[in-house]
Amino acid sequence: MEIAPTAREEGPATPEHTGAAELAQAAAGPAIQELGLLLRAAARLDRAMDAAMRAECGLSHTMFEVLLMLARAHGGGTSQRDLAEGLTLTSGGTTRLVDRMEQAGLVRRTPSPADRRITLVQATDRGADAFRRATEVHAAIVERMFLQPVAPADRPHLLAALRAIVDNPQP
Repeated sequence: MEIAPTAREEGPATPEHTGAAELAQAAAGPAIQELGLLLRAAARLDRAMDAAMRAECGLSHTMFEVLLMLARAHGGGTSQRDLAEGLTLTSGGTTRLVDRMEQAGLVRRTPSPADRRITLVQATDRGADAFRRATEVHAAIVERMFLQPVAPADRPHLLAALRAIVDNPQP
């Protein structure tokens, strides 16, 4: 005597199964895979950079980025708003970060000579020294994790592609 198969064994797919298959197919799309690869690479670099800078310099990677932006300002200072935009942090997150950096003696806040409504953030001597040490750590991580895995002949293409993404005017 044969037992007839249940609907679940051979019948039509259940809505849950169909939905899961559609989701898996959508997740396998090239655009999602490729962007995911870029984001995973960036996250891996960021984690390595953060761990090394904390261990060797006492700075988080985000603090290093603030000091980098301040170094590029050639001592003139940068507003917290510009820091927030450059770091993609909220204004509150930037304020808390600058507060911690100020308490650590890495930065100071000064009124803008051009507009008294604006407060500028400037690196202190201690912050500048920490930045100099951190640039060595940064360079070593970039060399080991970003440059070495890519063939020298491929680096210009990689950098051009990254520049095209960063400079793309599309919102």
